[in-house]
Amino acid sequence: MLELKQIHKIYHPGTVNEMCLFENFDLKVEQGDFISVVGSNGSGKTSMLNMICGSIAAESGQILMNGRDITKDREYKRNKKIGRVYQNPAMGTCPSMTILENMSLADNKGKFYGLRRGTDRQRIGYYREQLSQLNLGLEDRMNTKVGVLSGGQRQAMALLMSTMTPIEFLILDEHTAALDPKTAEMIMELTDKIVKEKELTTIMVTHNLRYAIDYGNRLLMMHQGEVILDRKGKEKEGMCVEDVLKLFNEISIECGN
Repeated sequence: MLELKQIHKIYHPGTVNEMCLFENFDLKVEQGDFISVVGSNGSGKTSMLNMICGSIAAESGQILMNGRDITKDREYKRNKKIGRVYQNPAMGTCPSMTILENMSLADNKGKFYGLRRGTDRQRIGYYREQLSQLNLGLEDRMNTKVGVLSGGQRQAMALLMSTMTPIEFLILDEHTAALDPKTAEMIMELTDKIVKEKELTTIMVTHNLRYAIDYGNRLLMMHQGEVILDRKGKEKEGMCVEDVLKLFNEISIECGN
């Protein structure tokens, strides 16, 4: 379980641009939840993910992971239990390294390397097996530099790499936004497959309302640092894109857009 308690976050404190984004923000994520998060720009979606992962700190409040307070844990420590895929496909892989080297790097996340080779040749068969499930032919290109791959291929690799080690939480930050529609569909199908097979508790921020409706068991809508809609289980199953879009439009009118 993941819990955010009484989170208070201020951007640009003490300046004319000071903005309080979160004030006493609470959120409880149950084990096994697959949460889709939607909301307008500036609503706090990515900031929430950054605080969970430790990329930014809150002014006050607590973040609990399975009952343990991780509020002061550094990002690299949290990464042992958290996998993250970013919007930009280039952020989840190392372009100057080969597919084999990238897979080996992901395979050893959180482990102590010591004075040994970075790539374990005995694991190549396992890496090929993992890559083959992507149906992109990457298992036959192990010595290819990742920088020459397409955005979709790199994002598929990033998703696979983020879940290679035993993690408990998967964070998806608009991970299909930079992809063409066909590739985005492939990545979403792969996401759903991995989440179900590995039984990962998942939070996915997306601007695609259909994905928010079609995937996961819970839907959140955020606005100005607050959760204004929370639907789970049967309630979420009964929703359609038009329901979410209507609420979006109502918010836009209230904000003068």
